Amino acid sequence: MEASRMTLHRFGNTSSSSIWYELAYMEAKERVRRGDRVWQLAFGSGFKCNSVVWLSMKRVNKPSRNNPWLDRINRYPVSLN
Repeated sequence: MEASRMTLHRFGNTSSSSIWYELAYMEAKERVRRGDRVWQLAFGSGFKCNSVVWLSMKRVNKPSRNNPWLDRINRYPVSLN
């Protein structure tokens, strides 16, 4: 839930691309390890729904330089209370 809430906080509702920002958040926080499974579940307008399960083939030690969180990942998570 943290990745989802922080994505919404930083980028707002980005519709279907939100799930990619959430995965990038987890990679920037170095929370993806070899063998982990990540379940991405997305709901669209009407009856649209999509899900996928990713299997991590290796530990993400250093996120891609294109990761949208790299410039301020140290500021997250923020308190949303």
